Amino acid sequence: MQTLDAAALAVELTEAYRNRRVLPVPLSVRNPSFDLETAYAVEAERVRLRRAEGRVPVGRKVGYANKAVWRALKLDTLVWAHMYDDTVQFADGNAASLGIARMCSPKIEPEIVFKLRTPLDGASDPAEVLHHTEWIALGFEIIDCVFADWTFQPQDFVAAFGLHAALVVGERRALDAAAIPRLADQLARFTLKLSRNGEVVADGSGKNSLRSPALCLAELSAAISRRTPDDPLAAGELVSSGTLTESQLLGPGESWAVSVEGIDFPPLTLEIT
Repeated sequence: MQTLDAAALAVELTEAYRNRRVLPVPLSVRNPSFDLETAYAVEAERVRLRRAEGRVPVGRKVGYANKAVWRALKLDTLVWAHMYDDTVQFADGNAASLGIARMCSPKIEPEIVFKLRTPLDGASDPAEVLHHTEWIALGFEIIDCVFADWTFQPQDFVAAFGLHAALVVGERRALDAAAIPRLADQLARFTLKLSRNGEVVADGSGKNSLRSPALCLAELSAAISRRTPDDPLAAGELVSSGTLTESQLLGPGESWAVSVEGIDFPPLTLEIT
């Protein structure tokens, strides 16, 4: 059985993404002893490598924000990976463009993005979570996979940097205390439509992210505190809180848009080049 070396695996995955080289089998198949503990060690090594390149971690992205799949995948919580200053961009006038030539097989996911004002410190109620939040926004996370046919297990997902390729953040809505109770309710109830070239291709809702993106943020903070207490979710971090629809494959020349009902966000559009 192959010896597991987190540093070597981080380099291998980094080079696979850099060279658009598809790995025929995921790490969990190549070595059945590959587990989440090792996967997070690989992800931490990726953080070290990115810092050495001069890049700055700016937050975390969430995976498996759906309890329905946890039992089948033997998970007891969601998973996560870091995002960086060169993978996050802010839309101009709620419109943006993104090149995907460097990516292997990108997909798009509409998500709610949070910026933390203060650490959550155990907050679990949606309204309480929002009191720790500086702003929220509608966003697109772009994910990319170097495993053949998008086949992987949660530990592969974590090791492969959470499949994170880019995050596009729309108009930011600053939070004030008076608006929080209503917003906490809206986050669990709002609906959205994802369109490609003007045609709706997926529907979703806030409840698809652990019944509310605010609850997903609370779960993430608690899970990080348990697994990596030396690297807790901190003030100023961005959190992309899990997809609200099925992921959709991207192609160059496409125009994507997400529109919402039941919460005050303008539509966000993204041109793919």
